[in-house]
Amino acid sequence: MPGGDPFLSRAYQPMLIGADSGPFDDPQYTYELKLDGERCLAYLDPGAGTALINKRSLSLLDRFPELASLHRQVDKRCVLDGELIVPAADGSPDFAQVQRRSLLSNRFKIELAAQRQPASLVAFDLLWLDGREFTAKPLEERCDTLAQTVYESQRLALSRRFSQGGRSLFALACERGLEGIIAKRRGSLYTPGKRTRDWVKIKNLQDDDFVVCGFIRKEQNVTSLVLGQYDNGGTLRYRGHVTLGVSGPDFRRIESAPRTDKAPCVPVPRGSGNERAIWLEPTLVCKVRYLHETGSGGLRHPNFAGLRDDKAPHDCLVPEKVE
Repeated sequence: MPGGDPFLSRAYQPMLIGADSGPFDDPQYTYELKLDGERCLAYLDPGAGTALINKRSLSLLDRFPELASLHRQVDKRCVLDGELIVPAADGSPDFAQVQRRSLLSNRFKIELAAQRQPASLVAFDLLWLDGREFTAKPLEERCDTLAQTVYESQRLALSRRFSQGGRSLFALACERGLEGIIAKRRGSLYTPGKRTRDWVKIKNLQDDDFVVCGFIRKEQNVTSLVLGQYDNGGTLRYRGHVTLGVSGPDFRRIESAPRTDKAPCVPVPRGSGNERAIWLEPTLVCKVRYLHETGSGGLRHPNFAGLRDDKAPHDCLVPEKVE
């Protein structure tokens, strides 16, 4: 954890989810809805302003200027963890809009998007408050203090925690077409930058982040991407292909990415066009939605959901399952 003034160093890294699971009820856990947006840390200083930093240590305010006044919602300097979302007309998070906004550079278009479909930050954890470090305090104390620290508004809300009913909350998430829920172990500490099984992901809409390892040109202007994820030993593993949805500005970025003479991932099976693949340096990350994993570890009915610049390739890991 950072020493000194975190507003100068901005050295915090978000704690990471360490496992996937099916829905469960367990008195050792609390439950929250999982929102489909961009993870970020908010450095809020009532006297100086707002900074929003994503997982790659990049500032988000240039792309989301409507969130520049979040510091007015607190009385003391604090560092919050949360999810930046862009709500759709029905109020549900619209990840496609977050992804589109993150790629804009034209100031007029950014301001227009901020007016038409403004973003919000949903805060769910407290790392630092008024000179006090909170990462070593238990989950309940962090969240209770967070609720006493933030004045909610349309631009800044607090995630709601449920002390029981993981299965029923998951059913509600499915009914509303949300991404799923997160189970957090009671009494657990906040470990910046670490992946821990104290936080468990329970997903309705299956999706994950993958390294773009290459692409394969097919007939009728169809293109498939070769996907990979890192294992615990740091090896980039082949994870199959995605074809549906691969087009437009995202593919133009992929097509212009640095190339390499051999596959960056292993093992690459024969067939499926892999022998014709154009291999890339593992620098780009994409989000893929799919029905479920196959028995061999591939993806059933994958759909390309866009590139994401807020995640580093080495943070794309083969999921660990909770039995």
